[in-house]
Amino acid sequence: MTARPRTGLVRVLEDLGATLLDLVCGDPGRAGSIGGVVIHDPLDQPELPRQAIVLGIGVQTRDEVIRLLAELGGRGAAALVVRAPAPSGADVAAAADGAGVALLALTRGASWAQLAAMLRSILAEGDIGEPGAQTLGGMPSGDLFTLANAVAALLDAPVTIEDRSSRVLAFSGRQDEADSSRVETILGRQVPERFIRLLEDRGVFRALYRSDEPVHVPPPEAGTDTFNQPRVAVAVRAGDELLGSIWAAVREPLSPERNRALREAAKLVALHMLRLRAGADVERRLRADLVGTALEGGPGAAEALSRLRLTGGPGIVLALAPLDLPSAAPSAEFQARRAIEQQRLADAFAMHLSAVHPRATAAMVGDVAYGILPWHHDPDRAEERATRVAAEFLERVGDRLHPLIGVGPTAADAAGLPRSRDGADRALRVLRGNGGTRRVAGLSDVHVEALLLELRDLTAERGHLPTGPLARLMAYDAEHATCLVETLRAWFEAFGDVTAASAAMYVHHNTFRYRLRRLAEVGGIDLADPDARFAAMLQLRLLPP
Repeated sequence: MTARPRTGLVRVLEDLGATLLDLVCGDPGRAGSIGGVVIHDPLDQPELPRQAIVLGIGVQTRDEVIRLLAELGGRGAAALVVRAPAPSGADVAAAADGAGVALLALTRGASWAQLAAMLRSILAEGDIGEPGAQTLGGMPSGDLFTLANAVAALLDAPVTIEDRSSRVLAFSGRQDEADSSRVETILGRQVPERFIRLLEDRGVFRALYRSDEPVHVPPPEAGTDTFNQPRVAVAVRAGDELLGSIWAAVREPLSPERNRALREAAKLVALHMLRLRAGADVERRLRADLVGTALEGGPGAAEALSRLRLTGGPGIVLALAPLDLPSAAPSAEFQARRAIEQQRLADAFAMHLSAVHPRATAAMVGDVAYGILPWHHDPDRAEERATRVAAEFLERVGDRLHPLIGVGPTAADAAGLPRSRDGADRALRVLRGNGGTRRVAGLSDVHVEALLLELRDLTAERGHLPTGPLARLMAYDAEHATCLVETLRAWFEAFGDVTAASAAMYVHHNTFRYRLRRLAEVGGIDLADPDARFAAMLQLRLLPP
């Protein structure tokens, strides 16, 4: 038997902060290892273990919270949890600081029973004993496959556990007893789109998500390409939040006892899904911190690379991001949905890179997913190989977010990773600025474009405005509603070919020649002078889009 350090309040917030708990005020770092979870009872004060988390069920008013914080501080508690929205303000913060007790808020809709179970599951990781898998309800925590088999045994029917988007998270054995549509779902790990549309049209999802009771789904009429075996489904919730659903392929409607067993199983599945999601959130945050530290360089980079299992040898950085949003401000709902999709894209990117190299890693840092791909064979061709790997990934994920990938130059060792990241960022910026006409590029492919973008930044920072012929043309266009600047741009892009330039502007070539003579007069530019042409071309490229 070995003693392992018990869990502290900071760890609790890391695991549950994105799911159930928010820090209102107080310093969670002041608390030592958590001694236990206690429910506050004003009529019968329980004995508190040292550094306890106290669940203030029914505690609502500011005065109650301030009084209870002071009381718990004298009894050595670590934190008080109340239902959101929790009272806040200078007086509450002062009370929390004075008592040394952090004030936490439980997300609206989440149940106290779920929070207590999750907290005890996390705290059990630090119990005295041999390291082993923690459990929830007698099942390994987060092991949805074991749980699916247990539910299947209760119902005597093959079972799937699905998320809100009908993606299969886990499935039980005996799937061969179901129909061909279930087999198709299992193989694709996603309910086929035609089945989803059918269920939506029949109002199944509406009935499922409005009730905690199991919903019986009879098969559609014979002859349709769907399913031919009845289903029973139940929603999986954490308070008011819908997490997913459980689906069983049955031969006949469930008995009242099995309906009740399925309803109770949904509560246990919710705990495991919450634990799984919290653990995934923590893992993502840790990986993002390590990747960010490694790419910044500095004294912590070596340790970060070691924890990422990267040896610090040759490697290359890839930067993945979707095409920029249109200028119109999107709704908050759209932004939230896009953020979720970006995270899923980053997870898929990490999986793809790990298939190329077992020690490759990727994580979201800000709004960009950075991948670090080790490369020990033929470093001179590393950028070419990384570009091919990136193109293969983009081909697989399709165009949903129109993702783009910039590939940095090869880094000889850990010290070169920041330079490789800078190159990947510059290549990605060029791809975004081009409207996604290209989807992947190395810095060597777009070096000139990257330099022009940086020069544009410099001129904007210094407040430099166009001068000389271009400035005169812009002023003339603004005053007379002409398009002399665009005429000049089209002529440059057509390399002086009047026929091609006039076709690009949808005007007759004689009209284009007239405009060309007119812009030479107005701008005072000698188009036969190579220096004058270069100056005008450069200024045009530096104009903001």
